[in-house]
Amino acid sequence: MRSCRAYGPACIGNLAAGFDVLGAAIEPESGELWGDLVEVVELSGPEGPGEPARAAPGVTLTCDGPFAHLLPADPAENLAVLACAAFARRLGRPLPRLELRLHKGLPVGSGLGSSSATVVAVMRALDALLGRPLEDAGLLAAAGEAEAQAAGAPHLDNVAAALLGGLRLVDPGGQARLLPFPEDLRFVVAVPALTLTTRAARAALPAAVPLGLAVAHAQNLAALVHALHAGDRELLRACLRDLLAEPHRAGLVPGFRAVQAAALAAGAWGCSLSGAGPAVFAVAAAGDAPAVGEAMRRAWAGAGVAAEARVCVLDRRGARLVPGDAGRPEDGCG
Repeated sequence: MRSCRAYGPACIGNLAAGFDVLGAAIEPESGELWGDLVEVVELSGPEGPGEPARAAPGVTLTCDGPFAHLLPADPAENLAVLACAAFARRLGRPLPRLELRLHKGLPVGSGLGSSSATVVAVMRALDALLGRPLEDAGLLAAAGEAEAQAAGAPHLDNVAAALLGGLRLVDPGGQARLLPFPEDLRFVVAVPALTLTTRAARAALPAAVPLGLAVAHAQNLAALVHALHAGDRELLRACLRDLLAEPHRAGLVPGFRAVQAAALAAGAWGCSLSGAGPAVFAVAAAGDAPAVGEAMRRAWAGAGVAAEARVCVLDRRGARLVPGDAGRPEDGCG
């Protein structure tokens, strides 16, 4: 049997200004992994009596990790399995018999890109196992197809960043453009003991927006991208806001406005929902980040919600092969 093991990082979708088109892969400043791990094992020979139940034709699935109990009871609905099917469609031929081993390190419905972390880990591991038959563009398209089944609509902001790393802008052609981001700024991510599915958060959005709001949103996003390229920090600070989705989603997250106000009062440059929420992110100078995180945590405690805060940097590598148990080569395959 051959196997490959890959990691998919947590992400901040939208990055306030870029609904469905901006995503940032993140990792704790401490360097620890914060995401999902998937091992893909190619099985050989006839099916044995001790193998796990089939999740789909040719695929078995086992799950562990702190959030495995939040996954669908039916393995066929698990995103790891759906990602294999999307990969096979993009490849244009059946996959070999596979066993998937998912370690669920991100909470479901958290606003941290939990679904995209699983999907891109599968894509990276499966691609390596099969000799890298797909280019990054093919992997991204397949990942977006699988992610859409969790979100209820296709959007590439999380999967683009999680797969390729860094801060990504999804252009009209579906390509993920890498944007610069200041090395001395930090993402402070506060994660409450709440759950909000992407489907529910999207259902809260209006089907249409007024022309004036559409123009203001376009101005804000364009100005943010310009600020990043030009190094204009004051403009960047002014544009870290969500005019489009946040007003409709704020009421879905108890305590959000208090947390946002606390982060800004503690020195954050901007603060908004991470993706669909309920996690909240702030951008802050490195020296201010711990105080911003503590202010966010305390504000949530004041609202009766337990939360943890992490100081993060951009994960510039994205989904990648990682060594696993003893004896596994450093390239993550064995």
